[in-house]
Amino acid sequence: MPDSPRRIVIIGATSSIAEHCARLWAAPGVTLTLVGRDAGRLERVAADLRVRSPGTEVRTASGDLLDARAIRTLVDAIVAQGMPDRVLIAHGMLPDQQACQRDLGAVSDALQVNALSPVLFAEAFAGHMEHSGGVITLIGSVAGDRGRRSNYVYGAAKGLVTRYAQGLQHRLAGSGSQLRVVLVKPGPTATPMTAHLPQRGLAPVEAVARRIVDGAAAGSAVVYAPGKWAAVMLVIRHLPAFVFNRMSI
Repeated sequence: MPDSPRRIVIIGATSSIAEHCARLWAAPGVTLTLVGRDAGRLERVAADLRVRSPGTEVRTASGDLLDARAIRTLVDAIVAQGMPDRVLIAHGMLPDQQACQRDLGAVSDALQVNALSPVLFAEAFAGHMEHSGGVITLIGSVAGDRGRRSNYVYGAAKGLVTRYAQGLQHRLAGSGSQLRVVLVKPGPTATPMTAHLPQRGLAPVEAVARRIVDGAAAGSAVVYAPGKWAAVMLVIRHLPAFVFNRMSI
């Protein structure tokens, strides 16, 4: 696992967290491949990175991030240009829980974007990288640690990502593979996705991005961002139901 990655792929590269990770990774001799659905937004992010780090090669690739066949084709094409040593899977959306309770289509969209698509990308890259090594980082959420009335559809999606990451880590353990899987669980973070929420207490996106980049470098199995959430969620996970069910969280 190289300490200084040279080929980095970012899925969902137009998200604020992903963009800040890209800025931290950008350096002379590094190739960044930015992947997303909106080619125009990707190119704006790429242009900014090229200005910030002229020695970084920045590529873009757009496509359908929800279709399994399209994902396979996209991943195969990226790998054909050079095996990555870092992959960050960062795309997602924060659904409105009340809307999900009224509309099954909203539930389906939330699960596809936040759970199924990240898992498909991770599995596709893992198939290529299992023998070459490197790091696949999946962005989960503290919401996946325990279902809560305020966001249980989103939490269910991130819970699926958690179980998938654990399973992939178990599959690789003892196999001799140098591939590492890092699951990042951010707490509420100040990004455009949370702009409609009260901003007090939200973590700065720059700090969360630093935790992600450092966690990938260390090959950590689980990274809470900020780190305080490890203790907070340990308590939340172990609260007895008769206590938890009286809480409005």
